[in-house]
Formats: sequence, structure tokens, C-alpha cells
Amino acid sequence: QVQLVESGGGLVQAGGSLSLSCAASGRSIRWYNMGWFRQAPGKEREFVAAISWSGGTTSYADSVKGRFTISRDNAKNTVYLQMNSLKTEDTDVYYCASRQKVTVTTTPSDYDYWGQGTQVTVSS
Repeated sequence: QVQLVESGGGLVQAGGSLSLSCAASGRSIRWYNMGWFRQAPGKEREFVAAISWSGGTTSYADSVKGRFTISRDNAKNTVYLQMNSLKTEDTDVYYCASRQKVTVTTTPSDYDYWGQGTQVTVSS
């Protein structure tokens, strides 16, 4: 099994930046595709970004394209989400997830393991 722990969330003003980390343990995520999702209370979990096991393929939601960057360091068993030019509508709980399949996907149900989430709040 893979355990995922997110960190780096917090309160930031609109226009600011935050960097989220997702540290994996239990086994290496070197061969796992990884994703970031977000969810507000009472809403569906929403895709944010995904990265292939090699880092060679990335995918972003239209709402974050050009502002967020997903990356990974397989040696550290960690995935990152750099969030710039934050907007109030980016306020959510952010989750990372792992997928032991070849293809990168944006569908939450395609992912096998999830972290507990980290709160990101963007104030106006």
C-alpha cells in the first residue's frame, strides 16, 4: 500500500502563491502516475493536475492552466503542486492521489490511493 501525506496548505491573499507537497511512504511511487484534486464541501472532487510516472506527461484543468505546475521527485518519493496567481475560487481542500496504471487520467475513481488533504484558503 501507499500512504500519501499532503502539506503546504494555508491562508494566502489573492494573487499570492503556495507550494503543496505530497510525500509518499510504504512503497516507491516511481512507477505511479500521480494527481492533484480539490474538493469543496458539498461538491464533487475536481481534477487539478496529473503527472506521469516519468514526469514526461502532465495534464491540467483549464481553470489552473498557466498558473499551477505539477512536478515530482522520485528520489524523494514526493510530488509537488506549485500554485501561483491564486484566486479566491481556488479555495478548497487539496488531495493528492496515486494511480498504478500507464495512462494519466483526470477521473478521481481511476486513482487507487489518496491522502487526507490539505486546506488552501485564498482571501480577497
